Amino acid sequence: MTIAKTLLSIVFVVSGSDLNAQPKRLKPAPVFPVPSAQQLAWHAMEMNAFIHFTTNTFTDKEWGYGDESPAVFNPDTVDAVQWAKVLRETGFKGMILTCKHHDGFCLWPSAYTEHSVKNSPFRNGKADIVKEVSEAARKNNLAFGVYLSPWDRNRADYGRPSYLDYYRNQLKELFTQYGPIFEMWFDGANGGDGYYGGTRDKRSIDGSRYYEWPRTLEMVTGIQPNVLFFSDAGPHIRWVGNERGVAGSTNWNMINPDTLYAGKPGITKLLGTGSEDGTKWIPAEVDVSIRPGWFYHASEDSKVKTPEELFRIYLTSVGRGSNLLLNIPPDRTGRFNEMDVQSLRGFRKILDSVFARNLASEAQVSASVNRRGKWFRPQTMIDNDKHTYWSAPDGEDTATVELRWGRARSLRYLVIQEYIALGQRVKSFSVDVFTNGEWKTVAKETTVGYKRILPIGNLHSDALRIRITAARACPLISNVEVY
Repeated sequence: MTIAKTLLSIVFVVSGSDLNAQPKRLKPAPVFPVPSAQQLAWHAMEMNAFIHFTTNTFTDKEWGYGDESPAVFNPDTVDAVQWAKVLRETGFKGMILTCKHHDGFCLWPSAYTEHSVKNSPFRNGKADIVKEVSEAARKNNLAFGVYLSPWDRNRADYGRPSYLDYYRNQLKELFTQYGPIFEMWFDGANGGDGYYGGTRDKRSIDGSRYYEWPRTLEMVTGIQPNVLFFSDAGPHIRWVGNERGVAGSTNWNMINPDTLYAGKPGITKLLGTGSEDGTKWIPAEVDVSIRPGWFYHASEDSKVKTPEELFRIYLTSVGRGSNLLLNIPPDRTGRFNEMDVQSLRGFRKILDSVFARNLASEAQVSASVNRRGKWFRPQTMIDNDKHTYWSAPDGEDTATVELRWGRARSLRYLVIQEYIALGQRVKSFSVDVFTNGEWKTVAKETTVGYKRILPIGNLHSDALRIRITAARACPLISNVEVY
């Protein structure tokens, strides 16, 4: 069973049974929009990996022109099992492969082009890297996703209607031959100079109309209904607006998708923050590379992000309610470079150390207001079950949650999670610790969402409180952790 299916079953079975056990008259009403079951499962993944690997790995380019001979693609091996094992061991839940980048070279033996691994010397043209990666992912309980660049600098017909048939035919190959795909990724690189079958010219397209995305996505969901689509504006997952690894400190999972096309201008800032009054649940994904570039370059071996840098990115991505999509590019041997592997393992050690002991589970918890019913008591916030939640009564959009210990503890990080199955609610909150006989405010923030991780210094205190100062409706908190 893939991790995506496992997570979906958790959402349906556990969350569904808990909700059904609550008398309907006591349940909080949802605040729309709300996530789909597939989106809830995606949120729970938290960290996924991007795998950039193609002819660029061997030409030392970031964007190939499409004139590269398939002969340049000749790694020593393709050790997809190593990729998957390293990712699983370091905490990632899925991997998305660049099946075709802007140069048009395909990592599977597509029937619709000669510009693919079938004409490379690697394994005498008998390789199918998409198959190897998808199988390695499944064997290591990782979800598998695909990136298929809409822009193709190799195709002679790019910019004409016939190219859309080509693009859709390749999507059909990917979605019918390689098992369940949890996420389809496409970006805003559209048009420009290229090889284009030998014309070596520049093609311009209307990004809002040319690709006919609604028709393409309808075709794909007809094959795999549970797939989630990522692009600049959704429809299921949105770009965060930068490639630095930083989500907005205010981060709503909602946005108004008035149009759907990659490369829509003028929305970068909005993509980072989302919109409190957004009409669709389209959460942000934070894509960033472990190296300065997206493909492997030997010159960047000394520039791999350190474990400490990765941890800071974790705090500004997962810690701000987004999912982290970290790119790890295989080198020319077809393996993750040892520099990258060591950094990932160091990052995992930091996570395991920082989040080793949850002090909240040792505290007495109370709330200033409580919804009627045992299902919503404050203890549900520290019961290690993210499918139970504390709720304020209807009409109450402010509340205070307090944790007390019998003696002072060293407090460094606070984790808060909303019960987002019924919508994102918290608009602003503050965090106080009791020190020197008085409450001291250590953080003032806006949104919470699926998860918020706040560094609060290194304070010694026997009490901490969370003051929800504004919300879209009665707040629902599923989980509080203190480290």
